[in-house]
Amino acid sequence: MLDERYVSELVASVINSMNSGSNGTSSKQKGVFATMGEALEAVDKAYRQYRSYTIEQREKMIAKIRELTLKEAENMAILGVEETGMGRVSDKIIKHQLVANKTPGTEDLHPTAFTGDRGMTVVEMAPYGVIGSITPSTNPSETVICNSIGMIAGGNGVVFNPHPNACRTANYAVDLVNRAILEAGGPENLVVTVEKPTKESSNEMMKSPIVRMLVATGGPGVVKALLSSGKKAIGAGAGNPPVIVDDTVNIYKAAGDIVAGASFDNNLPCIAEKECFAFANIADQLIEAMQKQGAYLISGDQIDRLVKIALIEKDGKYSINKDWVGKDAGKFLKELGIDADPRLIICETKACHPFVVEELMMPILPIVRVTDIDQAVELAVKAEAGNRHSAHIHSKNVDHLTKFARAVETTIFVKNAPSFAGIGAGGEGYTTFTIAGPTGEGLTAAHSFTRQRRCVLVDGLHIV
Repeated sequence: MLDERYVSELVASVINSMNSGSNGTSSKQKGVFATMGEALEAVDKAYRQYRSYTIEQREKMIAKIRELTLKEAENMAILGVEETGMGRVSDKIIKHQLVANKTPGTEDLHPTAFTGDRGMTVVEMAPYGVIGSITPSTNPSETVICNSIGMIAGGNGVVFNPHPNACRTANYAVDLVNRAILEAGGPENLVVTVEKPTKESSNEMMKSPIVRMLVATGGPGVVKALLSSGKKAIGAGAGNPPVIVDDTVNIYKAAGDIVAGASFDNNLPCIAEKECFAFANIADQLIEAMQKQGAYLISGDQIDRLVKIALIEKDGKYSINKDWVGKDAGKFLKELGIDADPRLIICETKACHPFVVEELMMPILPIVRVTDIDQAVELAVKAEAGNRHSAHIHSKNVDHLTKFARAVETTIFVKNAPSFAGIGAGGEGYTTFTIAGPTGEGLTAAHSFTRQRRCVLVDGLHIV
């Protein structure tokens, strides 16, 4: 647990470092520009230089980014929580470590070859050029670093337009990436951003002929804007991931996994368990096991009062109260007059409850009792709302696993583990913070930010 005074002092130190320059010699962060026009001009120049760099040189730059990310993970975690008021410092440190260690680099680029009587054809993964990237407030520095590694590995330059509410944290990450690139012998301003991003700077970025590809991590509005840009676009949209628990599991383990996943970084990750559908014959045991592992159960009018805190109602429709996104569970309970500081708040609701229907991104998990797997799947698919993002299940019944996986059609499907196993934290596979469900790329990596080029040599180099 990080001491509050220590956190405050470190935040002040980080901000002072940003104001005086990361190395104490300059008042300007590297790659951070006053206007989008200046940023675009700088990254275009850098990309033209970068085109002559080798794969080996790219990998040296990426290795240095990983090194600095691990070194400065705590700084970015603290700054992110301080600036946005969302999430948990300890969990954000883990997210930065995950990005540094498990984001694929140039090893993700796999050329293919075809040989035969008429010679040889080689297909290689080539850069798009300059990529424009819009990043969220929920994972500001993590997304900047993750996207930078993948896009640089693919041979591209990058211009970011971060969420305005997290621009200091995102800009710190852009500065870090540029410091790493320069230390490794790379070009200046290969990754750029604007000091104060706006909707106007985002539009300028999307319309610029310098930008050949667009990538956005955010809500449906952002994704829709990208898809109507006329450019190649990758969109990572929202999700409302359900988790099913049947009566074949180790209940204590399932409860611990769900509490860990749903409370991680105060439920900010788009992959996190947002609502739980539990078989009625084990629901009481599950709830009891959750309480033993960091969850706090509320009931009755406490739930109604929590709805008024977490959600805003207008004309019978609900939307999330953005002022409460990513807040600690203890702060919600304090508003209810409860003196406790758990990882997660749990409550029993009906399937039509707004806590189930709305993606909260808060450490609140509604639990719905179901009679069997058919009802569980039906209600879970309805709650997921066709986002095709993430879904989870705890079961030892292969038929149950298969039925839910086929019905829900999500990009990520986690069985018998916390949700974050789906992005490589405690599970196999690489990590990413840009999960492209709407546009179909899935878990993005270096290969996602490349285009195929075919080179054909007729009647040559076929030696068999």
